[in-house]
Amino acid sequence: MILYRPVAVLQFCNLSPLSSSSSKFLSHLRYSYSFLSHSASYSSSLRIPWFWLKTPGHIQCRAFGTTVTAAFNDGVGSDTFYAVDSVSWSSLGVSDKVSRALFNAGFGQPSLVQAATIPSIFTGKDVVVAAETGSGKTHSYLVPLIDRLCSGQVDSGNTETEQVESPSHKLSLVLCPNVTLCEQVVRMANGLCDDNGQPLLVAAAVCGRQGWPVNKPDIVVTTPAALLNNIDPHKRRQMAFLRGVKYVVFDEADMLLCGGFQNKVIRLIHMLRYDEKKLSWSKESTPKLPMHLVFDKSSEQNAEDDEDSKTEIISDEEESFEDDVDDLPEEVDAGPAKKTGWRRVRKEYERSKQFIFIAATLPVNGKKTAGAVLKKMFPDANWVSGNYLHRHNPRLKQKWVEVSVDTQVDELLRAVNEGSNSKSVEGGGQRTIVFANTVEAVEAVAKILGRAGIECYRYHKDCSLEERSKTLDDFQENGGVLVCTDAAARGVDISNISHVIQADFASSAVDFLHRVGRTARAGQYGLVTSFYTESNRDLVAAVQSAGELGQSVETAFSRKRSFRNKIKKRASAKITETTSSIGETVLSY
Repeated sequence: MILYRPVAVLQFCNLSPLSSSSSKFLSHLRYSYSFLSHSASYSSSLRIPWFWLKTPGHIQCRAFGTTVTAAFNDGVGSDTFYAVDSVSWSSLGVSDKVSRALFNAGFGQPSLVQAATIPSIFTGKDVVVAAETGSGKTHSYLVPLIDRLCSGQVDSGNTETEQVESPSHKLSLVLCPNVTLCEQVVRMANGLCDDNGQPLLVAAAVCGRQGWPVNKPDIVVTTPAALLNNIDPHKRRQMAFLRGVKYVVFDEADMLLCGGFQNKVIRLIHMLRYDEKKLSWSKESTPKLPMHLVFDKSSEQNAEDDEDSKTEIISDEEESFEDDVDDLPEEVDAGPAKKTGWRRVRKEYERSKQFIFIAATLPVNGKKTAGAVLKKMFPDANWVSGNYLHRHNPRLKQKWVEVSVDTQVDELLRAVNEGSNSKSVEGGGQRTIVFANTVEAVEAVAKILGRAGIECYRYHKDCSLEERSKTLDDFQENGGVLVCTDAAARGVDISNISHVIQADFASSAVDFLHRVGRTARAGQYGLVTSFYTESNRDLVAAVQSAGELGQSVETAFSRKRSFRNKIKKRASAKITETTSSIGETVLSY
């Protein structure tokens, strides 16, 4: 593999005088997954009615919410992407105006995931969508939100109190982990146009070098950090924006709810929830709990005081991830001798925002996984699951090639040329993506291809945003070979990718699923060629077995400890054997 012995590759390219370094072993997935159960195969006539009827025989329920499975007939000839012919955009509740825009954009029929997700979002309840890559998840939330915003159907109880306190301009907020995904969502939203060719709604990205929009957009697409940077210093803007948001989408939710994004995202969730509570309490004529017993000097709060109270709530809840129960200090001015007590604020309040979480991989086992956080914070959410979530896609052909230091370069060139000789696709030549684990490996692969006369594009974290954007545009327009790290594996939608090559085998189930998900998208077919070495032969065998048995890919990677133990034992055995042989040699000498 290219990254298994990175220095050996550099030697091949005459880039390094160093000797071959010891192999680096994979770091496996930290989290295990619990998959949403799938019901037995239904006849095609029951695919959509099963969702609306909500009968026990057609829905599998979890203790923490409603799980919806986009089921279909697994028989020969069944479609694994599109819904049945009898299901149309109009039958899902989409307006004629938006249906025409979809048809004009080339989306004549909804996918299975879209057919299950759109009615669920139309209910107004919080929704969690966990479906395989390339299943149409982005349009599954854009379509109902655009439809609602166009028709003015906002489930917020249009009372006189709300009309006075909330702005007339309602909008949707979409949070993405990076600038590339933000710009992609904006393009897709603005791509839905009316009969005159004008976008149905205005979507704007607030990220990178794009600041706060001057004209009010209908859909704001941004990253968590960019949003906080734009609303935190401006209290009035923050209050008006939070009140105007009626729909909140978390695209790539598993990534947003873990790692470095988690604290910012949890904070934003509580800011939005606090605005819901404040609006709900303001509409109550006789509050159950006097506000002055909960918030200090609430009768005279200005914008800054609101933010202070809100920050206090967020700070309390971020650490424990409590649902909607805020333990707030009672600071009533009743004399210095009175001790500060604690009061539990009621959980009941009128909802005025809808939260939607979208993910292609969603771990649920463990207290700190994304699924567990959602299960705790949104226990009543509807769950929509794709049939191939974390599983082998039947439209995807996988090829496994074991390589060594001596054969890896030849196998790489053979695989790339195999993609080059394949039938060209619309909108450019063939498209092949080569994945490597590090920036250095990407550069090494690119040099190998260049010396063989194969031009390629590079995409990794060391490239500027402008370079990355131009690379993706050129790759989309002209085709060719894209050599990249996992920075291009998640969410980036490039059509007609026929071949994905893992020059270095993925180190986790999440990376593996997102890599192979770059091909066989939107009902098309694709090929994945994975290189592996002797060190990860057992892991590859487990992944292959999971695919053959129809099990989740996670079952292979979840055995990381046993794999690591085997690797450690092998390494220890080799070291012991080497030491013994050296000792014997010394003694004999």
